[in-house]
Amino acid sequence: MQPAVGPAKASPTVIRDLRFDARPYQEESIQAVLDYLSKGERRLGLSLATGSGKTVIFSHLIGRISPPTKAAYQTLILAHRSELVEQAARHCRDLYPGQVVEIERAERHASGLADITVASIQSLLSGNGERLRKYDPSRFKLLLVDEAHHIAAKSYLDVLQHFGLLENPLKTPTALVGVSATFSRADGISLGRAIDHIVYHKDYLDMIEDDWLASVIFTTVQSGANLSKVKSARGDFQTGSLSKAVNNDETNAITVRAWMAKASSRKSTLVFCVDLAHVTSLTAMFRHHGINAQFVTGDTPSKLRKERLDSFKRGEYPVLLNCGIFTEGTDIPNIDCIVLARPTQSRNLLVQMIGRGLRKHKGKKDCHIIDMVASLETGIVTTPTLFGLDPREIVNDADAKGLRSLKERKESEKARQDHAVSLTRPAGFSLENIQGDVTFTDYEDVNDLIEDTSGERHIRALSPFAWVQIDDTRCVLTSNNGDSLQLKKVEQKYQVWFTQTLPPEARGGKSPFMRPRLISSVTSFEHAVRAADTFAKEKMPFQIISKNAAWRRGPASDGQIAYLNKFRGEEERLTPEKVAKGKAGDWITKIKHGARGRFNKILGQKRKAEKVTKRQSVAEAMQTVRVGPVAKSMGRKDVV
Repeated sequence: MQPAVGPAKASPTVIRDLRFDARPYQEESIQAVLDYLSKGERRLGLSLATGSGKTVIFSHLIGRISPPTKAAYQTLILAHRSELVEQAARHCRDLYPGQVVEIERAERHASGLADITVASIQSLLSGNGERLRKYDPSRFKLLLVDEAHHIAAKSYLDVLQHFGLLENPLKTPTALVGVSATFSRADGISLGRAIDHIVYHKDYLDMIEDDWLASVIFTTVQSGANLSKVKSARGDFQTGSLSKAVNNDETNAITVRAWMAKASSRKSTLVFCVDLAHVTSLTAMFRHHGINAQFVTGDTPSKLRKERLDSFKRGEYPVLLNCGIFTEGTDIPNIDCIVLARPTQSRNLLVQMIGRGLRKHKGKKDCHIIDMVASLETGIVTTPTLFGLDPREIVNDADAKGLRSLKERKESEKARQDHAVSLTRPAGFSLENIQGDVTFTDYEDVNDLIEDTSGERHIRALSPFAWVQIDDTRCVLTSNNGDSLQLKKVEQKYQVWFTQTLPPEARGGKSPFMRPRLISSVTSFEHAVRAADTFAKEKMPFQIISKNAAWRRGPASDGQIAYLNKFRGEEERLTPEKVAKGKAGDWITKIKHGARGRFNKILGQKRKAEKVTKRQSVAEAMQTVRVGPVAKSMGRKDVV
């Protein structure tokens, strides 16, 4: 039963809880929201690491925001899991004992009139919208969304629509503040429909360095699981397909032995599994090795679930396994080891899982992250990738500082060995003042450049489609009707553009293409690829653009051969048996999108750079004193 609610009145002053001993970043984040609201902004995001006290921050934010009108004093908090709902309500009741706090979840129906309502998004939208309609938008000063990386989902957008926060947010009294540790989406679709500004960001690496979170030790272990045939959907592996690949006795035994070797002295280990079957099998494997392991899943009765969780918090057993339960919003600060037995392609999920072990706790020195790295050439995200390292990098008991140092060493090594075309361009760049090495891929002729497929490896590792790299900043995906997607880097952004072919009757002697339109503009290459792929799935035929389509393995068509041979000498003529249809199509795409011009540009850059290098060598020699004769052309006497 909810407490009785009478007519509530707006508080004449803003509540500020003087007991709140805020950490500097917590006060900074609250102040950032207040500053943006004072400028008239209405839809804001706070990006705060797991363990930063997100619930504490947004609950205190309620009392710091003045009612914009006499009637608009209420607050609605949205969450998508029961644990998050209960946790937020508990914080608000403790913080505001004089205010009415209600819960809208399952059979618990709120009145819609409380000072603060904490609602499950699923329950709020049930009952043909009746539960949502009782919340009068004119009475709400604040809509808070916990774990706001979900906010682009239709369910959340429906709530935002009800409060007038989609079409014209400046006309509603309600301010929107979303809080999340992972403000991005795996499918690359922008959160911009709901959030206008991320006003503050503090990631977990910053908080570890500032000593607000526990120190971390990383270890990666080759599990032996082969994920090459595992299907993907919505930015991550399909659960059923993934479970078949990793849930076997051999892989489970490796996982348990890795824990025994590296973490058997740890008091509280949380293990992330793929699905219910994996939880059951891996729990049995731990027990087979004499380890007291328990599990919690979505099917575990709530009473038993609470008992097991409370026992785990008290340190009564060392290993707790779960699947998809504790990735968000669960406060178990005693966790001092995380085992990632669930491979993922989602950086968000990886960060969420690691975040479960980052809270500080009495007697807890650090948290050991054991990442069971599966065998996969494409698309996997592992703990090393969070530091910009190759996902296959094996690390042993390395801390965050050590991994950053390793990344820097790898980058230095790559700079020395990488043969990609690269020019170092300092401020005020000109070829006359190049500093450092300039390296080139040597193409004997334009056909060598066209046939070079090394550039596609990265994007095709992330995408199921046959992207073709045109140059250092552009990749293109084409359809059989001439439509194309172009992913290109523009300054600090990765943009995705779609160019559609006009029907013949609409061309009128002009360009056969419509004006390109911008699909996505993001700061992450991976997110741009996801956005482009999401669009391609809707607008382009899968069998044409798939990199694994059967037709790509057949011999090139006569038309393809004829087109390619126009650019080749007599001794370089191609025949259908020499080149596959897919590869020929990729080469044609390169030609049509500027490969010949790129080759001429590379050649010119190389010649200019050689002249600069020669001049620099002469200058260095003139300024260097060496034992031995001095070249006469330098106009100097021999130096001994």
